[in-house]
Amino acid sequence: MAKLLLFDVDGTLVLTGGAGVQAMHRTFAELFGVENGLDGVEMAGRSDMAIFRSALDKNGFPSDDFPAQVPRFRAVYRRHLAVTLREATGGRVLPGVRELLTALQPRRGVRLGLATGNFREGAELKLTHYGLWRFFDGGAFGEDGEERAELVAAAISRMSDGGGELDRSAVYVIGDTVYDIEAAKANGAIAVAVNTGGTTADRLRAAGPDLLFPDLSDWRAVLAALRL
Repeated sequence: MAKLLLFDVDGTLVLTGGAGVQAMHRTFAELFGVENGLDGVEMAGRSDMAIFRSALDKNGFPSDDFPAQVPRFRAVYRRHLAVTLREATGGRVLPGVRELLTALQPRRGVRLGLATGNFREGAELKLTHYGLWRFFDGGAFGEDGEERAELVAAAISRMSDGGGELDRSAVYVIGDTVYDIEAAKANGAIAVAVNTGGTTADRLRAAGPDLLFPDLSDWRAVLAALRL
């Protein structure tokens, strides 16, 4: 049976040293004249669309024409992110990630995809910066929906072999937040949590993942747990 592994990006594969947050702040300031406009907006595990909408609401800007505002926000954000990734210090690929992806990529019957809240261009910039973009066949991105469960559903649909229905017990959603766990469960997939983001292990455990790892450094043990 073919297996599909869908990875989150921030806090799961890489830490960007705050490059994404800084780029969001700069984008909001350029477009709306508000410095630090995303302060107080929950970001971890949420899609870029949801973050942008929340920032508009928090700062008192109408979002009734939200769909028309998104393309402009994306374009400016991409420009700033390309700069902040180069400026940021402390960004890195998380432990075991490169080794795990390298081991998985050539395996027959295994597909690697993304289910990330990043806009596609943001995910590509971040993962290209850290040399990981080449490992992934596709997936779903922040523009595909505001809720994480929508993104997982879109990724599964796009990456199903031949466009047919994929056995959800062969889909693994790998992420660092409760939102990733909930999205996996909403789609009948296997929830694999890694405690490498800002969510505590206790909170992740309380959400009931099928598997929970402190990180992916023991990548051989991860492969064994995934039966790969």
